[in-house]
Amino acid sequence: MRKPRELRQEKRAMELVQQDEEALVKLENAAIERSKAVDSAVLGKYSIWRRDNENENTDIKVRFMRDQIIMARVFSVIAKSKNKLDLYQELLNRIKESQRAVGEANADSDLHHSSPDKTKAMGQVLSKARQELYDCKVITQRLRGMLQSADEQVRSLKKQSTFLSQLAAKTIPNGIHCLSMRLTIDYYLLPPEQRKFPRSENLENPNLYHYALFSDNVLAASVVVNSTIMNAMEPEKHVFHLVTDKLNFGAMNMWFLLNPPGKATIHVENVDDFKWLNSSYCPVLRQLESAAMKEYYFTSDHRSTLSAGSSNLKYRNPKYLSMLNHLRFYLPQVYPKLDKILFLDDDIVVQKDLTALWSVDLNGNVNGAVETCGESFHRFDKYLNFSNPHIAQNFDPNACGWAYGMNIFDLKAWKKKDITGIYHRWQNMNEDRVLWKLEHFRRAY
Repeated sequence: MRKPRELRQEKRAMELVQQDEEALVKLENAAIERSKAVDSAVLGKYSIWRRDNENENTDIKVRFMRDQIIMARVFSVIAKSKNKLDLYQELLNRIKESQRAVGEANADSDLHHSSPDKTKAMGQVLSKARQELYDCKVITQRLRGMLQSADEQVRSLKKQSTFLSQLAAKTIPNGIHCLSMRLTIDYYLLPPEQRKFPRSENLENPNLYHYALFSDNVLAASVVVNSTIMNAMEPEKHVFHLVTDKLNFGAMNMWFLLNPPGKATIHVENVDDFKWLNSSYCPVLRQLESAAMKEYYFTSDHRSTLSAGSSNLKYRNPKYLSMLNHLRFYLPQVYPKLDKILFLDDDIVVQKDLTALWSVDLNGNVNGAVETCGESFHRFDKYLNFSNPHIAQNFDPNACGWAYGMNIFDLKAWKKKDITGIYHRWQNMNEDRVLWKLEHFRRAY
């Protein structure tokens, strides 16, 4: 006779089995209901074996056909060299057919409907070519040659891309060019007495807020001036000193005569009128006028010139031949009666009142600027040649350059430290351009 304990265990086991059976029935019924909601027409999409075929963006077939074309080109060269002209012609025909089928396709879904037939036909002719022409060494040489050729093409295209992007960035749109011409004509048609700006007495008043802006771009200069005035608390205390070149002098004057900056003072000068700025005084101007320098900026891909080697196209821009890009090193000479001046580049937009900058204590330094260094960006080792002992002994490669878009200059400290003289000394030392590239010095600045 079984013990009561065993009977209780048996009863409990039967209850658990019954509960499991009931739960299983519920799960089965739920699964049946869910299956009714599944569209049987797309069941194939859930098959792991169909994943690649159903992916609309797959490019397996495209890449396979392009690989076939590459091998066909290799075999065509070998066939021609071995005088198997029938096979050579057949390979060329298949290459053309496959190229037309692939076209500009980037995914299998973009392929022409005839691509399966072209793939099959190409496979047959490649199989025939392997049987008649296969030579591992020759094929390796041909593929290596194709790879080198492709690499050279990529480098050439990158160089062209850099040049064209620079051209697009620097080319003046026709409308703006015509605007400049019209402004110039209108300016020189004005009587001399109407070419003058008001409030000229403010130009040398050291108690006002003075800005220096050197530009040959009329609209860019207008944006800088107007955005500064729009955000100024006291516009009447702001004085803008614009310097441009001879070509844009008339247009720059006429624009601001027609669109005066409110109560602010403005004055436009021509850099060519600075007679003291000549090649006997300015080393950079002497270098810019040299035949070798002009050849560097205007001649390309001649091994006998300064352009030989790995010169970066974005730096070989003729704009660096303009003294407007170097005039900032002569601020005390341009504005001898001013104590402080805020230099603005012509590619900025001012978004707040800047008058507080004149109150910044520079602690005896000449320049107050925004630091732009990241881990390596704008550090001196990117611009200066530290393999040269003159550079290595006088500069720290990890020292930080600064953004020259907005700089506040203490012109008294500048004169005291003779910054322009130091600049001349280093430019004279770099006449052969071994310490830095001319354009790099400006960029580091």
